[in-house]
Amino acid sequence: MNHYAENKKPGGRLILKDESVFEGEIFGYPKSIAGEAVFNTGMAGYPETLTDPSYCGQILVLTYPLIGNYGVPELDKKNLISKLFESNRVQVSGLIVSEQAEAYSHWNAGKSLSEWLKEYKIPGLCGVDTRKLTRLLREHGTMPAKIELSGEEIEFYDPDEDDLISKVTIDKVQVIGSGKKKILLIDCGCKNSIIKNLIREDVTVIRAPYDHDFEKEQFDGIVISNGPGNPAVYKDLVAKVAKLFERKIPMLGICMGHQIISLAAGAKTYKLKYGHRSQNQPVKEARGTKCFVTSQNHSFAVDTNSLPDGWITSFENLNDGTNEGLKHRWLPWRTVQFHPEAAPGPVDTAFIFDEFISEIK
Repeated sequence: MNHYAENKKPGGRLILKDESVFEGEIFGYPKSIAGEAVFNTGMAGYPETLTDPSYCGQILVLTYPLIGNYGVPELDKKNLISKLFESNRVQVSGLIVSEQAEAYSHWNAGKSLSEWLKEYKIPGLCGVDTRKLTRLLREHGTMPAKIELSGEEIEFYDPDEDDLISKVTIDKVQVIGSGKKKILLIDCGCKNSIIKNLIREDVTVIRAPYDHDFEKEQFDGIVISNGPGNPAVYKDLVAKVAKLFERKIPMLGICMGHQIISLAAGAKTYKLKYGHRSQNQPVKEARGTKCFVTSQNHSFAVDTNSLPDGWITSFENLNDGTNEGLKHRWLPWRTVQFHPEAAPGPVDTAFIFDEFISEIK
């Protein structure tokens, strides 16, 4: 057992745009921060969750009552695709938990959750009734919020109006692997697990920033990754993807990538009341009988009624009937709203990567 103890924590509070207030104690880095309050119902996997770039700009509420009990592993900074985290830093703006464990135990743990948040200057708030908070967010929807320390008042911030992808995409092109078949990976805030699922002996992954001139590259297939924010903000990227349609080569969109491809095709997106953020979202084949348990993290969805000719729904959410994926009737283009790479979560839909690779070959 590795015991970690802190001095008495300073007081803080979560203030929602509807003027609801939740009192608590600050852990991690003591500062005020603003973002969008959202919740995730996963029971484990907080290192992967907190490093997911799709959470950029958001204050994350974890509904599981005890967080941090197995600590945080050390990041292997020499490993380009870390085995432990989904990016090279904590991506959430702030963290809300009922109880954070000051005593942690795991053979691979190197630090506590609080120490980890301090390292990246991320504030956490514990001692919050997360059940009550989650019920409020389900009833009224996710909304702008802020974690405030006494004497550090700040303004609300709406990440849906911001270009968040620019904050999480890579700076320059990375080439991973040396295979004959080349995949252009458009990085909108790509999780490391997506890259790990694309790497094969005969495949080269060309990971490019979302604002890169893709016409300069030679490739056999395209993957557009997950990422944060409102897809309607990224009009330039949508126009570039519409241009890439002219190549008629295999294309896969994941989460944000699903939404970007849909917009490029002429469909519309809309914001869900409180989004899908969990590891147990049930998804069904739209034209079949198979069901899958999926990991999801998104605020926006594609309007099925707005699909243009040639596009069909491939997956549907069994909870609320929302669109979970598209296929083109004649061309090798497909999208999924869920995360086939999971991390954290079930790997029921990992076959999506295999099918995409087989289309390239």
